[in-house]
Amino acid sequence: MQLSKTALSALGVLTMTLASASLASAQDIKACLITKTDSNPFFVKMKEGATAKAGELGISLSTFAGKIDGDVESQVAGVETCIADGAKGILITPSDPAALTPVIEKAKASGALVIALDTPFEPADIAHATFATDNFKAGELIGQWIKARLGDDAANAKIALLDLSAAEVSVDYLRDQGFMTGFGIDTKNPTDIGDEDDPRIVGHDVTSGNEEGGRQAMENLLQKDPGVNVVYTINEPAAAGAYEALKAVGLEGQATIVSVDGGCPGVQNVKDGVIGATSQQYPLLMASLGIEAIKKYAEDGTIPEPSPGLDFFNTGVNLVTAEPVDGVPSISVEEGLERCWG
Repeated sequence: MQLSKTALSALGVLTMTLASASLASAQDIKACLITKTDSNPFFVKMKEGATAKAGELGISLSTFAGKIDGDVESQVAGVETCIADGAKGILITPSDPAALTPVIEKAKASGALVIALDTPFEPADIAHATFATDNFKAGELIGQWIKARLGDDAANAKIALLDLSAAEVSVDYLRDQGFMTGFGIDTKNPTDIGDEDDPRIVGHDVTSGNEEGGRQAMENLLQKDPGVNVVYTINEPAAAGAYEALKAVGLEGQATIVSVDGGCPGVQNVKDGVIGATSQQYPLLMASLGIEAIKKYAEDGTIPEPSPGLDFFNTGVNLVTAEPVDGVPSISVEEGLERCWG
């Protein structure tokens, strides 16, 4: 049967109308990304991943960030704006999960899907889902690596720990306690930083996750004990600052620095010998998966499921080092550079 020109024309209009409706439906999905800062390469890459995936899926994305790590007020204001704008989903790396909980509950009540990226809420189900590195495992890997590398000398190590902030948010204590567990230190309360009594620990200081903070924290701990020979850092910007502080007093060859992130500058620092080993995480994957989850939620109400046995979806972690040790899985610097970000 042949269709008349009139029928064909009507069919064409209908097809165009349906296509336009489908496109409009996708474009009507609003999403938000709220990061701790917009200067740390980790969050820059996260923003790139979310922006690219939102563009691919036709989702309208708004982005917000704190002025510094710990700027809760800016993050709260960002969530409030997203609620008012009718966002269907909010991706957030919470600077202070406890302080943000009330506004997150408000966002959920508005009908928005809330996904924590990188830093879990406490408990994790404050958000609908969490896409993150296994931060404890990330710390544990670098603790195991440096312990194995030191061998018998691990018994006499002098350890400086450069943490994030006095707020002791989950990403901070998980990496810190993971490192100490990997090194073989009794961590006492697993959510409390600094309550351990191992004599090998010189002390803890906070860095705000940036280079200047790492430099100052390292200087402070060297004043306590200039014999520091192991330096744990919350992330690679803090590690870069710690190295500069050690170098300024001629101690860069005395202490081995370990860290977490896996950004391209950090992995290059592993290659150059500034950092001994780092645990690489994958922020672009976290963000792109988050945007996909928001689209799925908008379409049929699906809420993401955590990885088996965990209360979050594990986006993976790999130890990167130029000096692999037996019993601790790692990838090469070359592979780390292929998979790095920033």
